[in-house]
Amino acid sequence: MVFSAVAGLTGWIMLTLQLLAIGAAIFALVHAVRQRTDAYPAVDKLTKPVWLGILAASLLVVLLVHPVSFLGIIAVVAVCVYLVDVRPRVDDIQRGPRW
Repeated sequence: MVFSAVAGLTGWIMLTLQLLAIGAAIFALVHAVRQRTDAYPAVDKLTKPVWLGILAASLLVVLLVHPVSFLGIIAVVAVCVYLVDVRPRVDDIQRGPRW
């Protein structure tokens, strides 16, 4: 009885993590598609086609495997790198100076 409740809770947690990873990967991929091609080299990041490939592969991985598996963790880290490091800098370079 207790084991099935824990297994059910673990299943819900894994499902929640997978849905969050899928949502973040979709958001990052859509953001990358909408940006100008010259913005990526302007902030000393990989080119737009490379990031599109990384994010598309990451989305495919999180759709096929759990985000807590070895490949899933790599995919989630790639999406997080884009969202935390690349996205703000690309947005800033296209927005221009704030002052």
